[in-house]
Amino acid sequence: MNTPQNSLPAAPPYGLSAGDTPKKVSVQTFADMRARGEKIAMLTAYDATFAAVADAAGVDTLLVGDSLGMVCQGGNGTVGVSLDDMVYHTQCVAEGVRRTGGRALIVADLPFGSYQVSKEQAIVSAMALMSAGAQMVKLEGGGWVADTARFLVERGVPVCGHLGLTPQTVSSLGGFRVQGRTDEGAARLREDSAALEAAGATMLVLEMVPAALAAAITADLPACATIGIGAGRGTAGQVLVMHDMLGVNLGRMAKFVRNFMEGSDGVKAAMESYVRAVKDGSFPDDAKHAW
Repeated sequence: MNTPQNSLPAAPPYGLSAGDTPKKVSVQTFADMRARGEKIAMLTAYDATFAAVADAAGVDTLLVGDSLGMVCQGGNGTVGVSLDDMVYHTQCVAEGVRRTGGRALIVADLPFGSYQVSKEQAIVSAMALMSAGAQMVKLEGGGWVADTARFLVERGVPVCGHLGLTPQTVSSLGGFRVQGRTDEGAARLREDSAALEAAGATMLVLEMVPAALAAAITADLPACATIGIGAGRGTAGQVLVMHDMLGVNLGRMAKFVRNFMEGSDGVKAAMESYVRAVKDGSFPDDAKHAW
């Protein structure tokens, strides 16, 4: 059965009154939000329908994550996701956002094997994702990634970094473990984050990093918006895997996740609740989820 476009409630996004026209979120928007102390709400998205609902709910930015390898494809990790997979899902998400007015900025993951060989490989992969509808690409890794990030930025591709737990290389990290607990590890993350900002990255996901360290990195980076996942509330914004925040995870739920469907009367209401909780600072709960 087809779902008519007007089936999505027309409630304005967070912070807007009825009748206000939502402005398209851009890279500059994140800088403006940080300057006025407004948190950035990010969710993953993989298809047109959920992307449209998330956009209508006021989510600021949608991440087409290679986590689709687990939540869509049923795999054990992200390594098997191809560039073709990412292009397809980015196209779907872009169409969903277009249908609701196109407010949310779309970030797409560069999958494993699509940027590690060379900078030239990275720009070809990034161009494929941008052509599919992404406005920014995300790549994982520390210092070695900085040159690639700079190469992309110089060619007009906005870049989001990803430090801490990096799922594409989780095997080399010894599993899904908190990163940056030691003095050496914390210093390395701060150095890597500074290198990525210097290379022109304007967003940085910090995953499973101690809250105090994530807050320190955020303070270190005036030109790069940090987005936390399992990294405390001291970052410039938060991201969750959509399936996790809706309570439909196929595996074990991470302790930093909150099921926003509880007490909500539908998916859009749950997403609106998530946006409100990020904006007002009630999510995440550092006392409950501190590493």
